[in-house]
Amino acid sequence: MYSLHSTPRHDGFHMPAEWAPHAQTWMVWPERTDNWRMGAKPAQAAFAEVARAIASFEPVTVCVSAAQYENASLQLDHPGIRVIEISSDDAWVRDTGPTFVINGQGGLRGVDWTFNAWGGFNGGLYWPWQRDDQVADKILGLERCPRYRTEGFVLEGGAIHVDGEGTVLTTEECLLNSNRNPELARQEIELMLADYLNIEKVIWLPYGLFNDETDGHIDNFCCFIRPGEVLLAWTDDEDDPNYQRCHAALKVLQASRDAQGRDLVVHRMPIPGPLYATAEECVGVDRVTGTQPRDPSIRLAGSYVNFLIVNDGIVVPGFDEPEDQAALDILQELFPERRVVMVPGREILLGGGNVHCITQQQPAR
Repeated sequence: MYSLHSTPRHDGFHMPAEWAPHAQTWMVWPERTDNWRMGAKPAQAAFAEVARAIASFEPVTVCVSAAQYENASLQLDHPGIRVIEISSDDAWVRDTGPTFVINGQGGLRGVDWTFNAWGGFNGGLYWPWQRDDQVADKILGLERCPRYRTEGFVLEGGAIHVDGEGTVLTTEECLLNSNRNPELARQEIELMLADYLNIEKVIWLPYGLFNDETDGHIDNFCCFIRPGEVLLAWTDDEDDPNYQRCHAALKVLQASRDAQGRDLVVHRMPIPGPLYATAEECVGVDRVTGTQPRDPSIRLAGSYVNFLIVNDGIVVPGFDEPEDQAALDILQELFPERRVVMVPGREILLGGGNVHCITQQQPAR
């Protein structure tokens, strides 16, 4: 797609908040047998359910490989879902797709961050990843959107959450990790975020959720729900390894102000579980050198914060855990004007993420 050599900030574009109106949501179809068990069939059923849930609120486009086109088309046969052929390495479009930016005057462009599979050869989750690094460019080409490419600057969409009014949330655990941009200091990373998201204030939480394979993505741990208000994953169990992480985040949030000078209101969301994969679920995953292993002893980073805000709705993962109902109640109370839909999240979690990780919103112009 046509590439620009300026920055969104220079051109008057910014990343809008997730609650701003959407034109559509993007997804990528799962098929990696070294990440998704049983030939990815259970994951495909889960992705299809997420796609249908979103399609009840807004259009969905699902990117599918040539090999999976017929299978996916049959499973995604819905008037609100478009299936298109795009090659990729895996299905995490939040991290591989573009970050869309707007100018409030009908302009729509996209930021194409460099992608290295969450760490490259220093802790990354798979190789190769070059087709995933092309996904954003392909999507922008389809939508005829001009492209800002951050060649060499690594960032994933799940590592940032904005309020649309000048503030971005992120974690030190991820953005300051030596496997992303080791040559850049914190201040230099803040300048990149300012240039490409058009924000004024970065709020750094120390960590993300325990055992998050992405090195602590913010979208699995804490998010804006409206200007001046955030929702934070939470546990009161002092023996839970997330306890210190949650309290460290709360301390930062309570001491922070957003770009508009507002104190932050912090809402708390219980963490489900603890959740683990079963031996049977792990055996169903192909073993491949260089790919993240699946093991029943490894705690899964399950989180209800990993939801997607859509037009008039919320799509949130459920885990068949006692906390499911509390999560539904909290979200419905926080978003009284939206319909909250819970979809099965376990199969997606087994692959390393959830609803927010497998979706990317395209804002309305």
